[in-house]
Amino acid sequence: MTLAKLSLGCIADDYTGASDLANTLTRQGLRTVQTIGVPPDDLALPEVDAVVVSLKSRSIEAGLAVTRSRAAEKWLRSRGAGHVLFKICSTFDSTDAGNIGPVMDALRADSGDAIVLVTPAFPETGRTVYQGNLFVGSVPLNESPLKDHPLNPMHDSNLVRVLARQSTSPVGLVDLATLSRGADAVRGRLADLAAKGSGAAIIDAVFDRDLETIGAVALDHSLSVGASGIGLGLARGLVGSGKVKSAAAGAASGAPVGGPAACLAGSCSQATLQQIASAEKVMPVLRLDPDQIVAGLAEARRAVAWAVERITSGPVLIASSSTPEQVAALQSRHGRDAAGHAIEQAMADIAEGLVRSGVRRLVVAGGETSGAVVDRLRIPGFLVGAEIAAGVPVLRAVGAESGEMLLALKSGNFGGAEFFSDALQLMR
Repeated sequence: MTLAKLSLGCIADDYTGASDLANTLTRQGLRTVQTIGVPPDDLALPEVDAVVVSLKSRSIEAGLAVTRSRAAEKWLRSRGAGHVLFKICSTFDSTDAGNIGPVMDALRADSGDAIVLVTPAFPETGRTVYQGNLFVGSVPLNESPLKDHPLNPMHDSNLVRVLARQSTSPVGLVDLATLSRGADAVRGRLADLAAKGSGAAIIDAVFDRDLETIGAVALDHSLSVGASGIGLGLARGLVGSGKVKSAAAGAASGAPVGGPAACLAGSCSQATLQQIASAEKVMPVLRLDPDQIVAGLAEARRAVAWAVERITSGPVLIASSSTPEQVAALQSRHGRDAAGHAIEQAMADIAEGLVRSGVRRLVVAGGETSGAVVDRLRIPGFLVGAEIAAGVPVLRAVGAESGEMLLALKSGNFGGAEFFSDALQLMR
């Protein structure tokens, strides 16, 4: 593979988060490709400004997450990336054991940076940080629906505390008052924190303009950590400095793909549950029986057969999504890990069956579900196209064994009530 020197390298800890970031970078004028895992050297990619390496590392064992993330950073640095962003979820999904802290520590050690800026803030999507506390809309993280996340429930909104429990070095704070005084004030605060032994600093951000200041300071360093908001700041900094010439957003949309379309929903977020209810008004919807999924392959086969009977007449939606209470009950019956793995693999089985039956436009809701589906379909990368909803672009498969495909990979909480219909309207 031949790539020009990258202006920005990114490592995302799940596939939907990677799509969100790639979409943000594209909107800011960076020519961006999203890869699935560290790409092979023979994968043909166009000349781009940024590569987002998608890993499925958010909820795996911390040591394995570190190994995979370091391999991705090594690949990006070998392609000339002077700055690498470790992209995490805007709700800071992570247990007290990791994986944000351990990965950050390892990447910081490899980069040689004394201290790294960290923020999951993205005001456009309702994620803000004030005095180190993460807010989802108007409520602290620990009072939001994320407190009931089935894999990484978040019970503390103070990110300085959360990250300090995971990192091997102290964590400081760059507050909004400092940030409001500009980039030099932030640089001074970082120098003070580093001199006192802090290896990371949570930085407040309440407005989009805050992200621009953060991006300018972050580009002084080799590494930053955050959600797509910090990616916005980095991209604007690169374009504003003249290091990157802004390209037209959505230029990778390409020719229509056509063919049957289907939607898969594995997220249990309130947003996705509402989106499924809206979809029932305009397309056939099959709700899977989670106990039958855990029992074996029959439920996935039933879903594929159900879909094949209908996809020639229009799109369909297959959902394994349940309410938090239903998920908790399922986990109590079968075990948390066993239930989650069975559902992910069932959705991957269904996706494989749908593609084998001719589906070439696929919408997937849920980070873990998206990861399982893309892995099963063996898609090595995507070109980033038009934006469906904030943080969710149309993705054109690169190097897929099944040929031309369009996908949308949505984190559970993203998109409006009509998301599935909106996605299909843009995926032609």
